Amino acid sequence: MKLILIVSLFALSGLPQTAAPQGHAQSTSVHQYVDPFIGTEGLGNVTIGPSRPFGMVKPGPDNLTTANSGYSPDLKHAIFGFSQVHVSGTGGGPKYGNVSVMPFTGDFGTIEHTSERKDETTSLGYYAALLTRPNVKTEITAAAKVAYYRFTFNNPGARGILVDAGRFLNEATAPRVADAFYLVAESQLLVGSEVEVVSDREVRGYNRVRGGWNDGNAYTVYFHAVFDKPFTQFKTWKGSKLQPNVRVQFDSGDKTGAMLSFKDEADRTVQMKVGISFLSTAKAYQNILAETPGWKFDDVLGETQQAWEKLLSRVEVDKNTPVEYKKMLYTGLYHTMLMPADRTGENPGWASRRPYYEDFYAIWDTYRSSHPLITLVAPQRQVDIINAMLDIYEFDGYMPDARSGGTNGLTQGGSNADVLIADAYVKGLTGIDYELALQAMLKNADVPPGGNEKKEGRGGLTDYNTLGYVSHNFPRAGTRTLEYAYNDFNIATLAKGLGKQDIYRRFAKQANNWQNLWRDIGSMGARGFIMPRDAKGEWVDTITCNVKGKSQRTYAPVDVDYGQCVCWWCSFLYEGNSWEYSLYVPHDVAGLIEKSGGAAAFKTRLDTLFNKKYFNIANEPSFLSPNLYHWVGQPEASSARVHEIIDKSFNAGRSGLPGNDDSGATSSWLVFHLLGLYPNAGQSYYMITTPYLTESVLRLGNGRSFKIVAKGLSASNKFIVSAKLNDVPFARAWIEHKEIDAGGVLELQMGDKPAAWGAKEVPPSMRF
Repeated sequence: MKLILIVSLFALSGLPQTAAPQGHAQSTSVHQYVDPFIGTEGLGNVTIGPSRPFGMVKPGPDNLTTANSGYSPDLKHAIFGFSQVHVSGTGGGPKYGNVSVMPFTGDFGTIEHTSERKDETTSLGYYAALLTRPNVKTEITAAAKVAYYRFTFNNPGARGILVDAGRFLNEATAPRVADAFYLVAESQLLVGSEVEVVSDREVRGYNRVRGGWNDGNAYTVYFHAVFDKPFTQFKTWKGSKLQPNVRVQFDSGDKTGAMLSFKDEADRTVQMKVGISFLSTAKAYQNILAETPGWKFDDVLGETQQAWEKLLSRVEVDKNTPVEYKKMLYTGLYHTMLMPADRTGENPGWASRRPYYEDFYAIWDTYRSSHPLITLVAPQRQVDIINAMLDIYEFDGYMPDARSGGTNGLTQGGSNADVLIADAYVKGLTGIDYELALQAMLKNADVPPGGNEKKEGRGGLTDYNTLGYVSHNFPRAGTRTLEYAYNDFNIATLAKGLGKQDIYRRFAKQANNWQNLWRDIGSMGARGFIMPRDAKGEWVDTITCNVKGKSQRTYAPVDVDYGQCVCWWCSFLYEGNSWEYSLYVPHDVAGLIEKSGGAAAFKTRLDTLFNKKYFNIANEPSFLSPNLYHWVGQPEASSARVHEIIDKSFNAGRSGLPGNDDSGATSSWLVFHLLGLYPNAGQSYYMITTPYLTESVLRLGNGRSFKIVAKGLSASNKFIVSAKLNDVPFARAWIEHKEIDAGGVLELQMGDKPAAWGAKEVPPSMRF
């Protein structure tokens, strides 16, 4: 097992720079610090191939069909192709991996070609590896909707490229569903494929599958591939039968593909562009013409790097910042902005003038820090994302909490698109129809989603709206109740701002529903926990679940071991136990402290959470917890916990993420804390903690800049003892979004021991 490099704040060891593509000088631009290898080992599940910001196309190597990204860094797994559509950092079952291409030499009588690899390198917008079996160097870059390949055949002889229209990740012949204790990874199933050789330089077709991660409806990935050189011979196949010179293999529900032969000549490179569309092959070809009209690989790579540079450079750091921190920061920003995918103009479901985004995978993961980070760095992008969610509501019935392949689902907990809307409203984002948004939020709150409660809306809604909680009759009842209460607070926030007093009063009251599952019992010195109740109001004392490596066992829900249950989908709490979830009341931390026995008892409770290692940074329900010390007037304790977590769980190596990145959720948590800020999503402020950077500058969407300076930051000076905002003393350990948006300088004076800074005025608790 590889030893994980532990990066501390003040003691760093050097790491090699990720290789830049041959022929490109390493610049001083910030994009050079993006290392796509970070998070590829362990449970990060990040995609390694190139992409534009929020790009629709994400080409890359596939060597493990059950990996969410299709990729494993383990060299024992041979590459079987390079597909054009991937997701990044996700958990659950894989999705996509459509339209695979593979260079080969030698055997032209089989459609199965795999290869080991070596000299694998990657940098922002670029991937390369030597496929050792055919001795072919494969290089990839990407535009927004076009994958661009450069194959260098090093051996003389016949050269071939497979275009496999039938391949995709996680294939099965029958659906795989949850049993009583497990959610088996959802498989994708073939619906059909088609391939056509258009000319001696063009192949087009499509891949149609259904199922996958969200058990979604069938989706179709259309492609058009063009080459810079003519192929001299070709074969196509249906099923496993190769047929020479047959130009079209029509869709009969079987797998299809094309095998192309290229002449052996002095120039040993073959370039290939694969345009992708979700509408038609004609649109896929149009995407090639619009985005990559020539045959200059390096130019497309440069354009991709500059697209990222424009975005990433909105966060600047002091030039003396250690390289490791730059890599962690800019790679974290990069991971945050890979998803959701911008498919504007590529929606097969309906015509609309609004932007269209896909692969919310899932908002349950990303609402907490990813979308607030996008709001800070690229606010117009967040406006577009919210307008896309409203478009989905208008044309497909509900806003998504999760969505992929044109289908809503899987909804883990609350209707957390509500949080994104409230967050945008309180932070002053314009260009959003907030009246329509309120309608969409009210549908979540009032209309049960029907038969499939994991697809959209609020499962267990009838219970919630009659009992004030989701009863134990429904899975994830605890998670749902807590999140619905916060979603109700989000509705109240928007309704109040729009002057809808009746709606405001109703949902302000319902925001207290978390208290209906608060039971006055003790554990490990803490008092009061979120516990299940049945529909009659009786407490449920024990829960049976299956635990990895153990037989079926029965737990009290407050038991920390309950978090080991395998079946998150059928449990009382999703991805956590009651020690973690009993701290999730983001709108009423003051009320939570009161329920817990007061500030001193709450401080002790937090200490127990961390000292006993009940906290799990790999799962999102714990994301806010390290900052809860702010509400007892001890922001220095929040800082200490944050640094403890980062130093032990994050680094600039390939194992640099502690768990699934979840579409950038974990990366965005890291980025905020490197800067010394953390949002309470859906509300208008950020907690301030000791940053890892002596200076950072946020280039805001309004043309202003906001600078954070940690004066005297060092190994011995790690406590914030005082602060100034624009040269005016600043006593709060939290800052409003409008104060950042106005621009200026936040100056933190660091000292060698804690002071009283931030103790008097704790962050807001919106109690009703």
